[in-house]
Amino acid sequence: MTQTFLLDGREVPFRDGQTIMEAAAAAGVYIPHLCHHPEFKPHGSCKLCTVDIDGRRGAACTNRAVAGVRVQSETAELNADRLTLVQMLFVEGNHICPSCEKSGNCQLQAVAYRLGMTTPHFSHFYPLRDVDASHPDVLLERNRCILCELCVRASRDADGKNVFAVGGRGIRARLIVNAASGRLADTDLAADDRAVQVCPTGALLRKRQGFAVPIGRRLFDLQPIDAVGPGQESGGEG
Repeated sequence: MTQTFLLDGREVPFRDGQTIMEAAAAAGVYIPHLCHHPEFKPHGSCKLCTVDIDGRRGAACTNRAVAGVRVQSETAELNADRLTLVQMLFVEGNHICPSCEKSGNCQLQAVAYRLGMTTPHFSHFYPLRDVDASHPDVLLERNRCILCELCVRASRDADGKNVFAVGGRGIRARLIVNAASGRLADTDLAADDRAVQVCPTGALLRKRQGFAVPIGRRLFDLQPIDAVGPGQESGGEG
């Protein structure tokens, strides 16, 4: 017998052990997220996928589906909270979309559009974060990093290299690399590593490929993020 739960009034089937996010994605239902990727263990850090589960809040990417529960995702209150989180991400870094090579392929930008963001609302922090262009094939632009740790998990679990980690706390948190020099060039990162491919923003960019796909023809230029299959959101190149 197929087990189901209700998601915004719709019956969604699931297998034992599946999370709400996994079951929703399999059913073609989009729940906003930034730190989630189906290839890697759920992280639950961005909080965008927070849903109401029978009256309590929890992350859809870490909470298991349970038969008969009522889950709400598309509510005005939840989307307002998501919008605030995205606005804060924009001001905590220097996300200037018109000048970014990732524009049109950026999950942060696409989620902002999905939530109806028209202004960052808050004052920009403009934190001091360095750009590391030392690597011959990959640019590390920390100003665009949202600390989702997808590159950390991908480097560890898919590439087997442990190139990346997050150091510091709060507003001082930053992406660091596994080299005594602190330079990306002194790691064993390769341009085709999964860690580079899964970055949801323009924090990790392959060099010499800037604007290879014209603006207007990029992934989210052609379709909204809720129409893109799970795991494919980071597939485009800037």
